[in-house]
Amino acid sequence: METQATDRSKQQTSYEFYKKLFKLTIGGGVVFWAITFAFSLLPIAAEFRAALSISYVQMILVESVLGGMIISCGLSFFLLRFFDKIPTKNPILKSVILSFVALGIVSILVGVAASRTSDALHVFLIGVTLNIPRFLFVGIVIGYLYKRLYGSA
Repeated sequence: METQATDRSKQQTSYEFYKKLFKLTIGGGVVFWAITFAFSLLPIAAEFRAALSISYVQMILVESVLGGMIISCGLSFFLLRFFDKIPTKNPILKSVILSFVALGIVSILVGVAASRTSDALHVFLIGVTLNIPRFLFVGIVIGYLYKRLYGSA
């Protein structure tokens, strides 16, 4: 009989984890897409897209939505899974720390993509500069949602 109670408790805990993960992922993904859309109107973003041969529609409809959801899901997962192991007590700061780790990883990928162009350093710096606010705000929003919906502990 104890096994059934333990299994139900485990299922409920798993369900709650995925429910939290889903909410945080959607919030972060929406922010990532909104910032990408706002930046896409800038001339510097058009220069970046042209250097990497990325079409506007492909970037707005596919890459920013899919990329934002993947990044937000990863940040949310690590925030929920390793909340107590991340230094500091504030969930917003914890989430921002995780987002800057993700920014470092994405910067490496941008560097690899930029290396295929004739002006690699210029394209790399544009890509990193455009990504800093995206990742910062995704981290802030995920941390804020965590704090608002689930408390700081």
